[in-house]
Amino acid sequence: MRYTPSLIQGTLIKRYKRFLADIELASGEVITAHCPNTGSMKNCCDPGSRVWVYDANNPKRKLRYTWELVEVESRYLACINTGRANHLVKEAILAGDIPELAHYETLKTECKYGQENSRIDILLSADGKPDCYVEVKNVTLLEENNLGSFPDAVTTRGTKHLRELMEMKSQGARAVLFFNVAHTGISAVTPNRCIDPIYTDTLEEAINHGVEVLAYGADISDTHIHINNPIPFSMNKTIDH
Repeated sequence: MRYTPSLIQGTLIKRYKRFLADIELASGEVITAHCPNTGSMKNCCDPGSRVWVYDANNPKRKLRYTWELVEVESRYLACINTGRANHLVKEAILAGDIPELAHYETLKTECKYGQENSRIDILLSADGKPDCYVEVKNVTLLEENNLGSFPDAVTTRGTKHLRELMEMKSQGARAVLFFNVAHTGISAVTPNRCIDPIYTDTLEEAINHGVEVLAYGADISDTHIHINNPIPFSMNKTIDH
């Protein structure tokens, strides 16, 4: 995915009311940008951080700018726009960059499924193969030793999705939880038991039930984002990576 037009650099003043961020541009202008992230954004919203915003230049929008990237620890880039995750994974699947999800004939998005009024992010199908349900989660929480963890806030919705994936697996389909690791400093992923023990326990149950877990990192710059490399996942924090 390429950013068109190019992103605009600024400095984060503060994030507030979850979906708003005040940002000072290089020109000195202070703007209020949309923050497309429902999580806590722990370690990704420190005042004074370099950030990049997208200019929609659309007079019909309430907020002209959307916050896209943040520089973490003055050396890593993270995409905080969780709305990009599904598009990035779809793009990578269609390009053949995720071998585990290759050789399907059709790809659909946002299809209704399950017993709890859910929509699956990506549904893959092909003649002679079980349907493959792919739930995408965006990972941006960097902890020690380049370890990324999910979630960064309690996620009852994420836990519901795990239950739905288990149900699809019990019906004979393939079920995949895909961690889109949108942070260049993260080289391995684990669930965050401290933040959400219920999600972590449900994920362990899902894995035992046959739900697959994939984690892929991304090449991120102020001009493009591209999912390009598998990274290790483990249920515990002692990952050799």
